[in-house]
This record gives sequence, structure tokens and C-alpha cells, in this order.
Amino acid sequence: MEESLKLKRATYHLYTFMISKLISTFGSQVYAFAISFYILQLTGSATSFATNLLCNFLPRTLAGPFAGAITDRYSRKKIVIFSQIATTLAIIGLLIYTLTSGLSLIAIYTTTSILSLTSMFSGIAFTSSITGLIDQARIQKAMAMNQMAISFAAIGSPAVGGLLYGTVPIPVFLVIFIVASVIAVILEATMNFRLFSAEKINVEEGEKKESMWQSMKAGLSYLRFQKTIMVMLWISLLINFLFGAYEVGYSYILIENLKIKSQHFGFTQGAFSLGMLLMSIYFSARKEVKFPVLVSKRGIIGLGAVMGSISLPLLWPMSYWMMFTYYMLLMFSFGSLIIIVNTPLQVMLQKTIDDEFKGRVFSIIETMAMALIPLGMVIYGVLYDIFPGELILLLSAGMLIVITLIMARPSVIRKVHPEIGEKKGRRVVEAGSVAR
Repeated sequence: MEESLKLKRATYHLYTFMISKLISTFGSQVYAFAISFYILQLTGSATSFATNLLCNFLPRTLAGPFAGAITDRYSRKKIVIFSQIATTLAIIGLLIYTLTSGLSLIAIYTTTSILSLTSMFSGIAFTSSITGLIDQARIQKAMAMNQMAISFAAIGSPAVGGLLYGTVPIPVFLVIFIVASVIAVILEATMNFRLFSAEKINVEEGEKKESMWQSMKAGLSYLRFQKTIMVMLWISLLINFLFGAYEVGYSYILIENLKIKSQHFGFTQGAFSLGMLLMSIYFSARKEVKFPVLVSKRGIIGLGAVMGSISLPLLWPMSYWMMFTYYMLLMFSFGSLIIIVNTPLQVMLQKTIDDEFKGRVFSIIETMAMALIPLGMVIYGVLYDIFPGELILLLSAGMLIVITLIMARPSVIRKVHPEIGEKKGRRVVEAGSVAR
């Protein structure tokens, strides 16, 4: 009877988690859309726009390891709720400042920095709590539904933002974000973060024998002995660096070189989000992936092929509408493949990392994954000014595929999934029996 009640509660968590994520992500993306346009309209400066991006990126990178240690030391539910309340208060503060003194760049930069920190704490605490909120059998469903919420927000928020921007003042966007954030707080407060696994800390007293620095060192030591995670971490580091070729090159090639119209460029971005959404729905309905590293390896190779294919219209001229259709299909595939890579790995990490280390491990993964992104963007920004875009994309795609084939070679895959070797062995024995 108790187990049945826990499963019902887990089902509630499953949908509450998705709705909370959808509402808060939708609100933040509508806000980000309006603020980005406002900065460009106010200043006309790419530097001002980039500074706002830096305010979003830099605090996350610097505070990431500390966030993981804090998440593992204290109540994850409290961290999620306090982070969401801090988000709400930051936007209320910006709204009051805007109504009394007018919106300024300093106010925007300050708010962006605060939101960067609160979203990071909330995200790491939530990710670390999945196995406490949801039963083991539905972790893949939870991760897929989480991605569905993000994809819905990615598709809907630009449309809503585009409709509202220019017709309503900035304070209306801030009010939308505040309402979304308050609803998210209410939903999160109803969830039991320790339904399936107790947080191994003294929540009442918040005591921990080890210091913050010792806690962070323990997280690094734990991660160092997780060979599978280390392999995937190094692959993800290199992927994020090489993805600079796509991040910088895609918009540059389509808009500058191929002269794709802005609305059609927007449609290709929508196809990317649609691919993510449909593949997330598929993963939420299917059985758990049996060999996640193998599936992710194939997905990364597919991403490399898609990245290289972006250069095709530069090598073989196409008509405008053929080119537009080609990029729609390409970006749909790209979005689908990202879910194929991420979802099985996220499920594997949830099930293999010890609960008391999850905050630190996930924060280290996020920090390391983000560390090479700006470096990749700077380097590729320079390269695209010097070399032809098609050459950069093809070389980067080739490097991505070769690195994946080497680092996730069959011997490594068999260490992670020994069942693959056993299956092959059984097939050889069966074939020998038939031959005799």
C-alpha cells in the first residue's frame, strides 16, 4: 500500500516537475527575448549585447563548483525554493527600478548576473534530486519530459515575445516573468525531494564535518574514479569546443553568405526546437535505453555529419527554396540528435552517481562543459574571418567524428556495457553450433 502511494506521489512529481520547468523556462525566455531586443534597440552595440551574455555566463562558471558542494551539504528542496524566490525578488527589484528611474544597462547587467546564479543553483539542485523525486523505472521519462518542457518554451517564447515586443512596454514582460516565477515556487513547494532517497546530511542543523573546500575536493576525487563519466566528460568538453564551428558559423553562413531571409532563418531555428520536442516525446514513451554510451556515441557521430552538411550549399549551389527546405530538415535532425545524445547519458548519470555526490558531480560537469565554449567561440570567430566557412565546418566535423571514434572506441564501450561482449560471444557460439 505504501509503495503504491509512493508511486502515485512520484507520478505527481513527474508532471509537476515538467509544468514547473515549462512555466519558469517560458517566463525567463520571454524576458531574455525582450531584454536582448531592448539592449540592441537602445545601444545598437554588439558589445553591450555581448556584455549581457557575459553576465549570464561568467557567474555560473565561477560559482559552479561551490553550488555543487552547497547542494550536497544542505536541503535541495530549500535550495530550489530559495533560488526561485531570489529570482522573483530580483525581477520585482528590476520592475520597481524601471518604474521609478527607467531601465538602464547597469540594472539589466546586475539582474542578469543574479538570475544566472539563481538558475544555476536551482538547476543543479533539481538535477541532483531526480532520483529522490521519481522512481528508478521512470527516470528516462522524467529526463525526456524535462527536455520537452524546455523545447516547448524554446518554440513558444520567441513567438509570444515577438507578438508582445513593440506593442507592450518592458514592465509587462517583467510582470509575466514574476507571475511565472511565483507559480513555479508554489509548485516546487508541494514536492517531496526525499521520496525515494534520503539526503545524507543533517538538514535541521546543516552540519557537516568537512569544510567547503574538503567537500569540493571529495567531489573531484569521487569523479576521478568514475572512469565512464570521465570518458564522456572529456568527449563533451571537446564537443562543446568544436561546436563553436556551428554556433558561430551557422548564422554567419546562412545570413551573410547565403542571404537567407530573417523569417526563414527563424523557421530553421524552429525546426531545431521541433526536432528536440518530438524526440523528447519519443524517449518519454519508449523503454529505457539499454546501452546509453553506445547510443550517445552514434548520436555524436550523427551530429558531426550534420555539422559538416551545413557547408553543402556553399559547395553545390541550390535554388533558394531547395536551400531553405534543406536547412529545415538539417536543423530538425540536429535537434533530434541532441536529445539522442543527452537523454540516455543523463539517465545513466542519475543511476550511477551516488546521491550524496550528485550536486558536486553535476556542477563540475556543467562548469567544465561551459569552460571551453567561450574559447571556442573566440577562436572560431577569428577563423571565419580568415578561412572559408565550408573548410572550417568540414574540418571541425571530421575532428568531432574522429575524436568520438577514438575516445569511445569499442574496447571502451565494452568496459561500460560488458553485456555487448557477452551477446557477441553467444552469437559466435550459436553460429558454431549451427555450423556443426
